[in-house]
Amino acid sequence: MSPLVHILGVFLALVASGYSLSCTHCVSSSDSCTGTSMPCPSGSVCGAQYTETWALGAPTSKEYMMSCIPQNKCNIKGSFTQPKNVRVKMGISCCTSDRCTPSLPSLPRDSSGSNGLTCRSCMSTDSTSCYTSDTIQCTGDENMCLLQTTKISGKAKGSKAIRGCATKSICDSGSLSSSSQGVKTDIKYICTSGSAGLQNGFYLPAMICIFFSKLLF
Repeated sequence: MSPLVHILGVFLALVASGYSLSCTHCVSSSDSCTGTSMPCPSGSVCGAQYTETWALGAPTSKEYMMSCIPQNKCNIKGSFTQPKNVRVKMGISCCTSDRCTPSLPSLPRDSSGSNGLTCRSCMSTDSTSCYTSDTIQCTGDENMCLLQTTKISGKAKGSKAIRGCATKSICDSGSLSSSSQGVKTDIKYICTSGSAGLQNGFYLPAMICIFFSKLLF
């Protein structure tokens, strides 16, 4: 059997068996990390998510995470602003071979001009929900109102919620998950187009329940 035919046979066998990539899973507070390799679900590639948190115009912290990422979430970059005008910039990059290391994701530029949108602004460090009457004025490309929830499970447990302004690219990412050293992190981005929509979205389920309770009793 020729080498070419042998290689083709191996390739077809991998396709038939549902072969998927193996990718490094790790988290660090710099711009790189190392960790163990784990198989990815079908349709996923190796991804890197890089985040910088900024306050008063200067970066205050960094986070770099590598994991399996759905292919449709590659090459995303955006930002969101949380209470006290703390801005978080995020980028995602990908590569498509076993245990590959993606290039360092690029981050969006600053844009400080007001865009006229007002969003609710709050933070909870022990729950996946928060609500106050506080608001924040959105700037630049951050033209969506955001609720970001974070849930940590496994060896460590915790939850967090943030409301503020976000770019559409952040909203479109929907959700992100990662696992490293027995700790799983699930992040969800839920957005509306303005403060009225955010407020209505918060109260609508409760109003429906009240309406039906009056009909039944």
